Amino acid sequence: MVADLVGPVVPLHGLGGAKDLPIPAPLAIAGGTAALVVSFCVLILAWRNPRYDGKGELGRPLPREVARTIDSPWFEGGLRLLGLIFGGYIVWAMVAGPDLVTNPVFGTFYVILWVGIVPSSVLFGRFFRAVSPVRTLNLLFAKATGSDPAKGLYAYPERLGYWPAAAGLFAFVWQELVNPRSAYLGASGLHPGVMTWVVGYFLIMLIGSALFGDAWLSRADPFEVYSDLLAKLSPWARDQRGALVLRSPLANLATLTPRPGLVATVAVLFGSTAFDSYKDSVRWVRFVDKLNVDVQVVNTLALLAACSIIAITFALATMSTGVDPSSEAGSHRRTLPLLFAHSVVPIIVGYMTAHYLSYFVEQGQITVLQLSDPMANGSNLFGTADWSVDYWLSFHPTTLACIKVLAVVAGHIVGVIAAHDRALALLPKKHQVTGQLGLLVIMVAYTGTGLYLLFGA
Repeated sequence: MVADLVGPVVPLHGLGGAKDLPIPAPLAIAGGTAALVVSFCVLILAWRNPRYDGKGELGRPLPREVARTIDSPWFEGGLRLLGLIFGGYIVWAMVAGPDLVTNPVFGTFYVILWVGIVPSSVLFGRFFRAVSPVRTLNLLFAKATGSDPAKGLYAYPERLGYWPAAAGLFAFVWQELVNPRSAYLGASGLHPGVMTWVVGYFLIMLIGSALFGDAWLSRADPFEVYSDLLAKLSPWARDQRGALVLRSPLANLATLTPRPGLVATVAVLFGSTAFDSYKDSVRWVRFVDKLNVDVQVVNTLALLAACSIIAITFALATMSTGVDPSSEAGSHRRTLPLLFAHSVVPIIVGYMTAHYLSYFVEQGQITVLQLSDPMANGSNLFGTADWSVDYWLSFHPTTLACIKVLAVVAGHIVGVIAAHDRALALLPKKHQVTGQLGLLVIMVAYTGTGLYLLFGA
């Protein structure tokens, strides 16, 4: 049965044996860095005018029947119902199921939700928003009270921007990577289990949506904000009339609104992945052991430091140029990190793909098996409990290694393209090349460090 096949979910997550992948770290780092520098040089010569103004190009309209189906109330309602039913099923497994790693709650929380949100959002757009149980519950409560779900008691403070989502994302990665109760449902002392985290998430989101309406979910729900960011790389978009169209992902990416907290949000997503790559390395474990300090305190500070380093270095790199007072950036150099933050999104997708690919494919299959037997009593509710797990990726390390390197390098190249196009639109002519050197240097550093962590840490 499933219990005999599955080890602990959380300790197995991430890269596992990345250091054993059959590509030397120096070769991967040199190749990735060279590809990034060459791409930048080609852009300087061949891409001399901005192509994406951030307002979104028109795009190609979908066939009328397809657009009508996607926009129909029954399609939207079906997705909402699907999300609500699946969410209810997981809550049942969380409340009534055993506190064992074979409980599908852990795989759903750490694999299907956290990692699965990447391909689902890139392929299908704002996927989590469409199936979010919290958004559906807010709609049902609004209908029951005769209110408008889009409007709460107060207007959402624009100065908050994405800061609540950044805090929520940090709380999630702390739960996953630092908390010793990450593989338990129940809490112990000051360490919350998964159940405590989920209950807190629902309470905060539901209270916030009652106060500020759907705007709270769009800015504060960590999973919805994460999904919406990644959806900017999908081909799905809406034109100025609200019609569904297919559009270049780079054009979509340029429409990301630079709200307060955006840099912090992408820094948490990026920095936490880097920390996850390093925290189980022999070097880090020995370092923590020598400190003779509580490992959770050290790891919490290290996680915070990793996210802060990304935010600070990115801000410094984007501000290391001159600005035109009459441009969108104005005379305030501090606005540049927000205006360039969209270029980090493809880098995040690349790192998430490289870091979690085999974990998602293999642990995702195991979670599907577990979903048929949530009570660990031998049930086979969906007929999947007896399925076998395909470890093809683990058995082909060369292919896996190539995919990982390509994902990291491709993410950075797309990020460089997005940053270059934005620089052409924002920076004065005399700074359009030199103004990007800071970003190029920091992206080369990110690439080299990421590939080192991937293969050599």
